Amino acid sequence: MRSARRLVVKIGSALLVDRQKGLKQGWLSALAMDVAEAKVRGADVVLVSSGSIALGRKILGLPDGALTLEQSQAAAAVGQIRLARAYEEVLAPHGITTGQVLVTLEDTEDRRRYLNSRATMETLLGLGVVPIVNENDTVATDEIRFGDNDRLAAQIAVTVGADQLILLSDVDGFYSANPKEDPTAIRFDLVDEITPKIEAMAGDPISGLSKGGMKTKLMAAKTAVAGGCAMAIMEGSVLRPLKALAEGAARTWFVAHGDPQVARKRWINAMKPRGEVTVDAGAVSALRAGKSLLPAGVRSVAGHFGRGDPVAILGPDGETLGKGLVRYTVEEARRIAGHRSAEIEGILGYQGRAALIHRDDMVI
Repeated sequence: MRSARRLVVKIGSALLVDRQKGLKQGWLSALAMDVAEAKVRGADVVLVSSGSIALGRKILGLPDGALTLEQSQAAAAVGQIRLARAYEEVLAPHGITTGQVLVTLEDTEDRRRYLNSRATMETLLGLGVVPIVNENDTVATDEIRFGDNDRLAAQIAVTVGADQLILLSDVDGFYSANPKEDPTAIRFDLVDEITPKIEAMAGDPISGLSKGGMKTKLMAAKTAVAGGCAMAIMEGSVLRPLKALAEGAARTWFVAHGDPQVARKRWINAMKPRGEVTVDAGAVSALRAGKSLLPAGVRSVAGHFGRGDPVAILGPDGETLGKGLVRYTVEEARRIAGHRSAEIEGILGYQGRAALIHRDDMVI
């Protein structure tokens, strides 16, 4: 784990919130030490944290049991402020700046929103910020929800190109059956491949606070490993859980299938282009050297595409150089083609992104 370049950590509600006492301040302060240690090693860290509804219902004095959608959203609105402040307070003494990122399922399924989310996260990480991510429970309805932060964490891990995802949970790994119901259940230290037999072993939620059972954790693992990100499940209630994991605590690792950047490139390459951009010889050389495609190198634009759509990149003689996710609509791309990035604001009336297609969103 100490070799991770980019680490996403998911924190479950039961670890963070006590039903009677509220926020577990001591545990959170210890986790902050783990995050600080990872940052000192040079790793980027993203925290995907549950707990806003659990905190909010405690503050509002809502009864135990199922909440209505409106009650859940009200609790989230109150709890999210407290949750963000709690992370800020424990990380600030380590010199770490935090940022709050609230997302819905739509934000990762819509290409335009996906690119915006990815660009924001990359900028935050580039500035040394630790993003605190949660589902936007105050506005999300059932049809646009992840429904649990295990799958959200996996999607965030893939979005930011993380190489490791750690699910801090109320169980110490993946078992052949529910260990609280079957004393003969065996924990797997390592899962090389998620087979139908492995999927059949997943059980239901154990904790009363947590929505994510083993089935959702397995779904998260499938998303993560397909995106080149290894994933671990461990029992997280111990103080400094990441330190414990690095020192050999009980856990299950799901093996990644390749590198996250390679997996992303493969995903882009499988898309059907919705348009074409033809570039000049100078741009060809720049692209083959690993640079982004700037508007100045574009000769012409064709097709019907919006922001985030895949387009083919053609050389001066019409040969296909590759594909990429474009950051402008077809109309905008035509207007800025051939112009320097500094001229974009004057042409479009707003300060756009410098690259037409960023190198991280491109396959050559």
